[in-house]
Amino acid sequence: MNATKLARFIVRSLIESGVSQYVLSPGSRNAPLSIALYEASQLGLIELFVRIDERSAAFFALGLSKSSDKYVAVVCTSGTALANYHPAALEAYHSDNKLLIVSADRPERLRRTGANQTTLHSGLLAPIPTIDTAIEIELAHHLRTGPVHLNLQFDEPLLADSPSGWLDGITQKPVTVNSLNREELSVDPKTLIIVGHDHAGIDIDLVNHFVESSHLPVIAEDPLSIPSAIAHASLFLSEPKIRSYLKPEQIIIIGRTTLSRSINALIAECSRLAVVDLRTASIDTARVADRILVSLPHISTSPDTEWVAAWRTCGETPVVLPEWSEQLAIQTIAELLPDESALFVASSRPIRDIEGFATPRSGLKCFANRGLAGIDGNISTAFGIAANVERSYAIIGDITFLHDISALAAPVEANLTIFLIDNNGGGIFNTLEQAKVEGFEKLFGTPHNLDLGKAITGFGVSTQRVRGVSDLQRVINHPHTGLQVIVVEVPDRQANAAGIKSSTQSLVSALLTGANLA
Repeated sequence: MNATKLARFIVRSLIESGVSQYVLSPGSRNAPLSIALYEASQLGLIELFVRIDERSAAFFALGLSKSSDKYVAVVCTSGTALANYHPAALEAYHSDNKLLIVSADRPERLRRTGANQTTLHSGLLAPIPTIDTAIEIELAHHLRTGPVHLNLQFDEPLLADSPSGWLDGITQKPVTVNSLNREELSVDPKTLIIVGHDHAGIDIDLVNHFVESSHLPVIAEDPLSIPSAIAHASLFLSEPKIRSYLKPEQIIIIGRTTLSRSINALIAECSRLAVVDLRTASIDTARVADRILVSLPHISTSPDTEWVAAWRTCGETPVVLPEWSEQLAIQTIAELLPDESALFVASSRPIRDIEGFATPRSGLKCFANRGLAGIDGNISTAFGIAANVERSYAIIGDITFLHDISALAAPVEANLTIFLIDNNGGGIFNTLEQAKVEGFEKLFGTPHNLDLGKAITGFGVSTQRVRGVSDLQRVINHPHTGLQVIVVEVPDRQANAAGIKSSTQSLVSALLTGANLA
């Protein structure tokens, strides 16, 4: 089929299927798609973004998808371009995000012939299935949930003189969403609800209604989305005596628990588990529990009031932090961010500090890449989220930031403030067993010894440094227009690890004494 005709058919079909945002990685083989997308954008039918770096482009599209909960297409040429989409594609797969990956390929007859820029696109993004075609196909029924790879074989000539008006009379077909049946679940008096960071992709308002109406204690990896959550649970559950004191008869897990060993230890010690997660049907098929459900169940509860009160007392006990620390900085940011804004929290240490030290609240829309929890593409993902909201923020560690610093070459045109936590290296490793091995600094600490402010300024991005709570308060209370990066200078990694240990021990000691467990 003529390349221009196929490209126009695909673009028109996608628009009719409700795909309105597209991220383009420029190339030659995808020129028919590029031109078709440009023509559609000129008519106001779609929003088109261009990102040269394919890895950044894919994570940018992922951020758009996360913040809209709609399919977003990311489009590339043939060869290594598609391989650079793989990290974001895997994150989308394990998070069940709606990412449509469109690759332009050579015709099938050129595969395995040594033809320039030709590899085996089909199956390259496994386990994501590939739709490999050189002809018109029905697309709408493929866009249900999770990532999709569409590989289009374009033969030369790539550009053709054909009549315009191919978008005349276009209409968007209604998107049908199959509702899931809610099952009944019997609940013990001592039942605990645990909400994973992505809350299984279930609308956060539905999750909050479920947990609040249950009157059961709830702990959340993302306490900034669950205002009724028990604070600091990942800290005080590190003590076996407290886990035993608060031990539930049953746990309902919504989503995955991927952050804290202490919470997973509590889960392992519980005799009855129920898991609520649609991904158990097709992605996490080996998940084990007494009951596995794909939607929130109907429950009726008669909670053990003394046991619930014990949980709440633990959550209300304050955590003592150093005068200035990484954890205090993140706690302060989480507390002061304005309502109706979005927050992206990067992998590694920042997301664990939010879980352990932030006070539960409402008013924020929180995002993170918890599918595979990688540190790649975090700036780009934050850019994609920012493009869809009026004001957004991100908290990113220095190594994670450097991993995606090239994203600053194509900054998002949005009101985004990035808090860059600078402790000169991989701070999470100082809190793990690796901290004691020989060669730690070279193998795990990886100090960068860079002036990050100068590196950021080199990209033409506004930046400033903060060194205390008052500085943070000033920055947050005076919002910046456009993109800015706040370099948050915190004590070194060794001091940070010692501070976490000290704060946790102080909290545990207070709770053991208060519950007569010491």
